[in-house]
Amino acid sequence: MLVDPTEKRAIAFVDGQNLFRCAKTAFGYTYPNYDVQALSEAVCAKQGWKLIETRFYTGVPDPADDSRWNHFWTKKLLQMSRQGVHTYSRLLRYRNQTFRLPDGSEHATLVGQEKGVDVRLALDIVGSAYQRAADVFLVFSQDQDLSEVADELRMISAGQSKWIKMVSAFPSSPTSTNRRGINGTDWIRIDRAMYDACLDSRDYRPKTQT
Repeated sequence: MLVDPTEKRAIAFVDGQNLFRCAKTAFGYTYPNYDVQALSEAVCAKQGWKLIETRFYTGVPDPADDSRWNHFWTKKLLQMSRQGVHTYSRLLRYRNQTFRLPDGSEHATLVGQEKGVDVRLALDIVGSAYQRAADVFLVFSQDQDLSEVADELRMISAGQSKWIKMVSAFPSSPTSTNRRGINGTDWIRIDRAMYDACLDSRDYRPKTQT
């Protein structure tokens, strides 16, 4: 049986878009207003883990496609870097997606999609585990594709004879449409009190010109 380490070192991996969508459905927030460093510290402190690094991943729209949100993410990512958060971003790729309206007609619109962000996140988790960089891999996401990463970490744990844990943390409330964490991981539900205590006081959205 693997022995729990006395001091559990944790790395936080934040899927920025997934965290935003969870907070939107759980708490009604309309833009990514989280402070990921503060939120990672709060979750780790409550669990008695030592946070050693926070890593953030997101897609960002090209300024030619959406200058407003490109401005927002450029400023927010810069502030995260100043806090010591390791950030990874890639430009969104757009494709036409057709939606059927209630009257039976169809409407096509461009939809931005993250390409490569989830792969980079998964690779970084597995790589950190192989390097024995942490004991707890705290993932702010409900993306079930990452359940395969949880399987990989269990094999790494067995191969290294080392105790490691992958945890899925996500905002949750009675209005949440998805109340499940990543399969094969421990789940931590973030309530509104904890989330609101970790808001970013800065609003990086460009001011509306009058």
